[in-house]
Amino acid sequence: MPAVELILLQRVEHLGQMGEIVKVKPGYARNCLLPQQKAIRASKTNRERFEQQRAQLEAQNIKRREEAERVAERIGGLTVTVIRQAGESGALYGSVSARDVAEATTDAGLSVTRDQVVLAHPIKTLGLSQVRVALHPEVSIPITVNVARSPEEAERQARGERVGEAADEEEDDEQPELDPETLFEPGAEQPEI
Repeated sequence: MPAVELILLQRVEHLGQMGEIVKVKPGYARNCLLPQQKAIRASKTNRERFEQQRAQLEAQNIKRREEAERVAERIGGLTVTVIRQAGESGALYGSVSARDVAEATTDAGLSVTRDQVVLAHPIKTLGLSQVRVALHPEVSIPITVNVARSPEEAERQARGERVGEAADEEEDDEQPELDPETLFEPGAEQPEI
């Protein structure tokens, strides 16, 4: 299928800046960019209308970006805790998705939608993970997601302690190795192995 020409109404990551005319696949235009009002079709009348409204759109964009920057400064370094069931190895029985991160972030005081949470892949293990939240197409903040089995375990992870199978292995490593010669008296008969 031939590509569709669109005029971007805002910055779209990996695609272009506001006002650029881009060519995209029809499905991407029809299912994502047009319904979310991130772009309009690049017809002659739409180009003329965009040029007339360009200054107004840029002013609105700058205002929204400044608001997002103020929120980013205020909320910087946010850590949220998500409680999930997990096995002994630290693997979750389910996963933590963008929706879960958005709910935890909203509970922590920053209202975001799941569309704003940029998660490369679902979180499937216990521990601390970095997630990016896009407050504006040009402003994003990192959020630390603490996935634990209980609030007590989350506190230990936040302090930097290792939890789960890795912590058990460390405890085993800390026990001193016993020398067989010190276990038996010299000259005594040693048992057969």
